[in-house]
Amino acid sequence: MGIDDYGGGQTSPSDVLVVTTNDVPGYQVQQVIGEVFGLTVRSRHLGSQIGAGLKSMVGGELKGLTKTLVETRNQAMDRLVEQAKARGANAVLMFRFDVTAAADVGTEVCAYGTAVVIAPRP
Repeated sequence: MGIDDYGGGQTSPSDVLVVTTNDVPGYQVQQVIGEVFGLTVRSRHLGSQIGAGLKSMVGGELKGLTKTLVETRNQAMDRLVEQAKARGANAVLMFRFDVTAAADVGTEVCAYGTAVVIAPRP
């Protein structure tokens, strides 16, 4: 597996800038649109569960589960960007992830932040 299998974030240029900060240097917030989020729940694959169980006996990274989590986080982020764009935003500030177990059958990932319209400072 390559570095892309373990990384995340925006994969291509987007009309919506996503940052974890409260502001963007050199830009001012012209309009606050409000909270946006992208949510996905991914079930655990039986094969990866068995592999994880075996791997836990000897230690080490659970690569199958890591790859699944990266894919899930990226999907949640893509949905967040789609929602922000649909609401007229060109940026999302204070971007965060929340990850929880979903009824012991999967993983719920929520990407969230504040959708805004930003413009370069004069």
